[in-house]
Amino acid sequence: MRRLLMVGLLPCGVFVTCLWGLVGAGSFTGRSDWGRVVPEDPGALAGTLLVLTVCTSLLAVLLQPFQVRAVRVLEGYWDRWPVTAGLAGVLVEVQRRRWEVLRERVQGAALDENARRVRADAARRLSAHPSGDALLPTALGNALRAGELRAGERYGLSTLASWPRIYMQVSDRMAEVLRSTREALDTAVNLSWSFLMVTAVSATALYDEAGLWWLCGGALLLALVAYKGAVIAAQACVRPASVRTAGRPALSPAGRRSDRTGDLHRRLGSARRTRSSRRPLRPRRRPLTP
Repeated sequence: MRRLLMVGLLPCGVFVTCLWGLVGAGSFTGRSDWGRVVPEDPGALAGTLLVLTVCTSLLAVLLQPFQVRAVRVLEGYWDRWPVTAGLAGVLVEVQRRRWEVLRERVQGAALDENARRVRADAARRLSAHPSGDALLPTALGNALRAGELRAGERYGLSTLASWPRIYMQVSDRMAEVLRSTREALDTAVNLSWSFLMVTAVSATALYDEAGLWWLCGGALLLALVAYKGAVIAAQACVRPASVRTAGRPALSPAGRRSDRTGDLHRRLGSARRTRSSRRPLRPRRRPLTP
């Protein structure tokens, strides 16, 4: 129920309410008259609220299958179309320059306390990025990509393919933490899309009313804030998964335990068999015959 309200109904309700307000004010056909937005009749007001609720619920149900696609678009997987692929290449170069600046700060000498704090902050920010050859065009994509690399791919596993099986082994408390962080990520992503759509609709309706352009700027600012929240939620989302997977035995690229770990398990098994062989055998009891 909480996921339905936060991930589906809240972002869709923001967009539906803003669109209804612009339509009610007549912004698409002329000058906006905001006095006509809220009906004065209680019956008409109740009917309007019912219509808004139905439209919000219907839109949330229709968009729910596209949740993964909505996240991946903001991650920067834009190679399907030539135009977006070219834009992705430009943004990857921007991300690579930022990554190189952070790496230089980490490798620089710390002569005083301020320099040490700057280097520690750069190291923390650099840890939230993947390697230079695995960068994506957006900050959200780099945060999730770094988590994928830390969680499974350094052990020779495909994180996206193996995570459903690993998730079945986590404890109930860890599963609740993962669900909560994933809900926060999806909510922030959907709010970012919702405010972007509000920005586009408001710009279309209010292009001839310069005094109301601040509404478009405010919606765009809220979209950027929601996107920043999505990046923070992504970093919090991948951290428990990385710790959980890192706590498991190291795997070789073929998906098997490493030689050192396998040798340890063989020695433990041999010790168990030795202890069991030293136990005295109990004589079997013969059944009593009449």
